[in-house]
Amino acid sequence: MVPVGSDRAMSKALERLRRSTTVGNLWMYIIKVLLDSGPLKAYDIRKKLVEIYGLKPATVTVYSVIYRMTREGLLKKTNEPETRYEVTSRGVKCLEKAVELLKELVEKLSH
Repeated sequence: MVPVGSDRAMSKALERLRRSTTVGNLWMYIIKVLLDSGPLKAYDIRKKLVEIYGLKPATVTVYSVIYRMTREGLLKKTNEPETRYEVTSRGVKCLEKAVELLKELVEKLSH
């Protein structure tokens, strides 16, 4: 057991936070990539996540998140000439709400 307050305990806590705000909420990054780049293939979305944000999620993770996002109506498929994904208005609204929530959290924790 790691003593509370030790550097090791703090680093584990920070690592959990980092993971939950990156891989745990990959959908936000995917929407932002698509808003900035336009429709992309799933493989290209993953490449952009690495290139822009330094995120290196497993390929299967990205595909799984994209599938769920499409099922939830945050993304839609286009099939011209290959399957690409683009953000829906619902996806834009969800990202906007997520950013608001994160700003509120930072504000609360900063005071």
